Amino acid sequence: MKGLDLRLARYLRTPELGPKILFFSGGTALRSFSRVLADYTHNSIHLVTPFDSGGSSAELRKAFSMPSVGDLRARLLSLADGSVTGHPDIAALFGHRLGKNESKVELEQSLKALVDCKHPLLKAIAEPMRSLIQSYLAEFYEQMPESFDLAGASIGNLILTGGYLFHNRSLDPIAFLFGQLIKTRGTVRTTTDADLQLQVLLESGRTITGQHRFTGKESAEICSPIKSITLSGDADDVEARDASRVCKETRKLIDSAELLVFPPGSFYSSIIANLLPKGVSRALNKNPAPRVYVPSLGTDPETIGMTLADQVQVLAGHLSHKAAGRKLQRPPIDFLLFDSRLMTVSNKQVREIIETSGVQIIDLDLAPAKPDVCRYDDVKLAEALLALT
Repeated sequence: MKGLDLRLARYLRTPELGPKILFFSGGTALRSFSRVLADYTHNSIHLVTPFDSGGSSAELRKAFSMPSVGDLRARLLSLADGSVTGHPDIAALFGHRLGKNESKVELEQSLKALVDCKHPLLKAIAEPMRSLIQSYLAEFYEQMPESFDLAGASIGNLILTGGYLFHNRSLDPIAFLFGQLIKTRGTVRTTTDADLQLQVLLESGRTITGQHRFTGKESAEICSPIKSITLSGDADDVEARDASRVCKETRKLIDSAELLVFPPGSFYSSIIANLLPKGVSRALNKNPAPRVYVPSLGTDPETIGMTLADQVQVLAGHLSHKAAGRKLQRPPIDFLLFDSRLMTVSNKQVREIIETSGVQIIDLDLAPAKPDVCRYDDVKLAEALLALT
């Protein structure tokens, strides 16, 4: 324990030398946790999903036939350096939204003020960064359809979209650039930048296409368990299926990780979805680093009818691809990290999980200071994960 305390103290003292912990997640579940983690390491890796199909993301996806950038923006901002050296003026612009109740003319005037560098948020940014951001906003403005609804639009999403269009419809260059501009204390990428949709098959036989239609956030909760999940949409043709393959840079990030984490978040749309693009499982199977699953607390509409043992089994199934024709010689998941005081897990379930998946149970105190808060304590969870590196 003393050795761990010394290691944690060293991480806090020199986070730029911290370990490479990789997270497969969506954009919001780890927002506050990411800020805490950045105190210990500036080398975390975050692969987020680009499949959101609701809200303002739906407008952008429909207009430009592109992946969602909302989760990418959210994680970049949560890891941004909030000090003066981290360019908080750029982060402020990135986090700004246009009004929800303004007229179409007023919204376009606000956007034009940004494009023409007359908006105070853009004027506050020093050169040459201001001109670069302005060029991406101009790219978006020039290609924006006449019918595009700007109400409540995230400026960060518009900048990322403009950069995506400018860089030949690729997200990696713009994600890297803005990570540099706001001094993101970690690496954030999407698992793919192909324009794809999530599709689930329910046990009732019903098929649902579009993430927002089965998460229970923007539509009614599903009333039948999810049987399977796939990528759909334009991926039906050969060219698009090839486009869904993870790029070389993403494979390198997976290969470099010292710990692979499947953290709290929507089970299918945030965790499993990241494993669907071609090449992710193969890249994972080449990395011998430990794998840890941290189940969500509270109610997740996507796991209706599922026990914790079921979740472990489904996740393990997506991780247990054969590598080079050989079966893996290790359990798909090494550790199940949770606090039994925060979720109801019977001894029978624990035995089932151990017997069927070979996972090692780590039952720790991860409770938040406020007992009515239905999530893990960020500091306790961060230090528990760091202990596994």
